[in-house]
Amino acid sequence: MSSNNYKLLQKKKKEVLELWMKNQLADEGLREDLISNDELRSQSEELIEALIGNLSSNSVEDINSDEWSPVIEILGGIAITRARQGFSPRETGNFVFSLKEALIEVLQKELKNDIQALFSETLKIGRIMDNLSVVTFETFIKGREEVILRQTDEITDISTPVIRVWDGILALPIIGTLDSARTQVVMENLLQEIVETGSSIAILDISGVPAVDSLVAQHLIKTVSATRLMGAECIISGIRPEIAQTVVHLGIDLSNIITKSSLASALAYAFKVMRLEVRKVNAVQKSNLL
Repeated sequence: MSSNNYKLLQKKKKEVLELWMKNQLADEGLREDLISNDELRSQSEELIEALIGNLSSNSVEDINSDEWSPVIEILGGIAITRARQGFSPRETGNFVFSLKEALIEVLQKELKNDIQALFSETLKIGRIMDNLSVVTFETFIKGREEVILRQTDEITDISTPVIRVWDGILALPIIGTLDSARTQVVMENLLQEIVETGSSIAILDISGVPAVDSLVAQHLIKTVSATRLMGAECIISGIRPEIAQTVVHLGIDLSNIITKSSLASALAYAFKVMRLEVRKVNAVQKSNLL
């Protein structure tokens, strides 16, 4: 960008800011629930200050140069923050696109009598802002991926609770697909709870597992083996008819593992192994207990 036009934008920096704020506030998709107008203006002022300051550099169109590091850092921070706050890609992209519109509008107003200069400077500003938009989207996607991975880990922890149903008896209901990563979490949680409670029986309930294939079966067998190494017996419950047919069809050998059709059946078997008896109390006995 020529020194004259750089000085022009430097002089019109406040006007650019006001036009940009006007464009942003006029957007129907503005998320006032996620960011205040004061915070939006603060972010805008910081970015404009760094951006216009860079337009005088020799590598004005090379955003990979060191001179652009402050601008990239500011945009990256804004993109990451917006990804964590719940902004959509469109809302984040409009933050940069509306700045491009404001810069070009000011250039058109000031260079309207010099069509050649206006055309040249508009192309330069367009390329710069398009490149910055790409950087913004890339950073936003990374931030969103971090959020998704964190939420996935949290959901995995929540969806694999180890329940102490009786003294010496643990139950772990599994809901959803059982893959290698989740199997590791299941084993770690279960083995840790066995150590802490000294339980001798663990029930893996797969009622909530949509399908069992050879890979899922291998994961279950590994969990059962790890449980036995800790000195506890493992029971698999929730074997539905379609799962039983699939296991037989695939030729998976579960003969050395205790399996039950329901959690209730598994619990009844565990009571029997531990020589516990659970029975109903009739009305007379109940009144005596009270």
